[in-house]
Amino acid sequence: MSGSIFTSSIGKKMFMSISGCILILFLTFHMCMNLALIFSDSAYNAICGFLGANWYAVAATAALALVVLLHFGLAIVLTIQNRKARGTIRYRVTERENGVEWSSKNMLVLGFVVVIGLIVHLANFWLKMMYTELMGAHEVALGAATVAPTDGAAIVRFYFSQWYYAAIYIVWFVGLWFHLTHGVWSMMHSLGLNSKVWFKRMKCISTIVATLICGGFALVTIVLFLQGNGILPNPLF
Repeated sequence: MSGSIFTSSIGKKMFMSISGCILILFLTFHMCMNLALIFSDSAYNAICGFLGANWYAVAATAALALVVLLHFGLAIVLTIQNRKARGTIRYRVTERENGVEWSSKNMLVLGFVVVIGLIVHLANFWLKMMYTELMGAHEVALGAATVAPTDGAAIVRFYFSQWYYAAIYIVWFVGLWFHLTHGVWSMMHSLGLNSKVWFKRMKCISTIVATLICGGFALVTIVLFLQGNGILPNPLF
């Protein structure tokens, strides 16, 4: 019985939903953490200090990486299984099925967009902050200047002040929004909220959750870009 849970399509969807829920909780926390930077660099750095190069932060990062790999791996496996099950039927479809959104038909593509954005994000911030601290270095290069790896506010402001990085992140957040609007709905559906009464409610909840998370991230990016280019005052308030 236990083997079927891990190998069946329903079991894979269940584990994908659980991993997705964990990632949504992390994204919500990360978004709230980033919002602190709009109001106070010191508050943001205090949070970064708490989440710095210590054993619990490293353990949490490793666990989160495993969750991401599990989620993405299951997405690939389920996509392959679905395409094999449909066979040549998908080639005969010329119109979008009734009630099927674009995001639901392109979740794997959106997933790749999210992963590419994640790689850029890790290169810009995780390597410059936690990894640099773990390696014992005391400064990181930001253009012609150097800052301490514990000065997360300066590192974030440096990258978001550059228009091309700001644009990359906005595109990433748009892709993440599409991914989440269907992903949150699919998660609730797999966890049993799949009645006709809950269908519209789930779609509404999915849109709200995706908009709050991605809108919060986008807001920080835009405000920091405008501050970094002298269009808005820093601090904002």
